[in-house]
Amino acid sequence: MRAESEGKLLRIFIGESDRWHGKPLYEAIVQHVREQGLAGATVIRGLEGFGAHSRLHTSRILRLSEDLPVVIEIVDSAEKIDAILPTLDEMVEEGMVTVERVHVIAYRAPKQT
Repeated sequence: MRAESEGKLLRIFIGESDRWHGKPLYEAIVQHVREQGLAGATVIRGLEGFGAHSRLHTSRILRLSEDLPVVIEIVDSAEKIDAILPTLDEMVEEGMVTVERVHVIAYRAPKQT
């Protein structure tokens, strides 16, 4: 079954070593959005990148980094995305958050009866 709707895509760019109350920040964010009932979240670990300080973070063998880039992507309704932004303001001390409108096409298996 195919369902279409309008929504928002939230991307959170942080470092792998960022923490929130003793746990990895990406883990804390995923836990929070799950508790808030959002549709889902995906954490993507980057191979290489740099941020505002232009410090290169890479997984190359000659230059191992313990702070690789991490991107968390969340797609849901505008209302649900907007509702979690104040909490993200508290949680993300250094990083970047982007929000954009998206057209969502979701594919679901038919319910078994």
